[in-house]
Amino acid sequence: MRMTRSPGKPGSIVERRDLTAVSGDDVAIPDPARLVHLQFRRFAGCPVCNLHLRSVALRHREIEAAGVREVVVFHSPADELAPHVADLPFAVIADPDRRLYAEFGVERAPRALLDPRVWGPILWAGVSGVWNVVRGRERLPAGRPHGGRLGLPGDFLIAPDGRVLAAKYGEHAYDQWPVGELLELAARADARAISERRTPGADI
Repeated sequence: MRMTRSPGKPGSIVERRDLTAVSGDDVAIPDPARLVHLQFRRFAGCPVCNLHLRSVALRHREIEAAGVREVVVFHSPADELAPHVADLPFAVIADPDRRLYAEFGVERAPRALLDPRVWGPILWAGVSGVWNVVRGRERLPAGRPHGGRLGLPGDFLIAPDGRVLAAKYGEHAYDQWPVGELLELAARADARAISERRTPGADI
């Protein structure tokens, strides 16, 4: 997936690529019919990732109604990832070689876990995660997850023509768009599209 300008920056163009989700479904990025929220998460079973993705799953119908397709990338192999994401209502991509991470400039750093702002979410994710494991709703992550534990998250909103409309590079492991912010970005993108149809040649 080649991109023009700086990787992942608003205004960059993502060239089409057909990916395969862990479920076996085909995933086109960009999607010709809707916005794509491309999320980069960490490793299979990551507690803070699960905490965030539960909030996305709960509001998935609302996200779809806003014209957004969720696509979530993990740096774990498909066989390691599949048991952890089978119940999620959106596409999940395995990228164990971190090729997509590199192309979008999503990095690893010790601040993923050392930033004090992530300690509260880590604690809550651990408590709620253990409870969900006990109830059979989640699985424990591997003791030594593929790709390590220092991955940083990334979020990108991609238009049907491939333009990156908005981007966020996380400063720590739980620094991503909440659902409310994603919906606001989608609404702004829709308003821009309407304006451009009324004013041919208008700059985004």
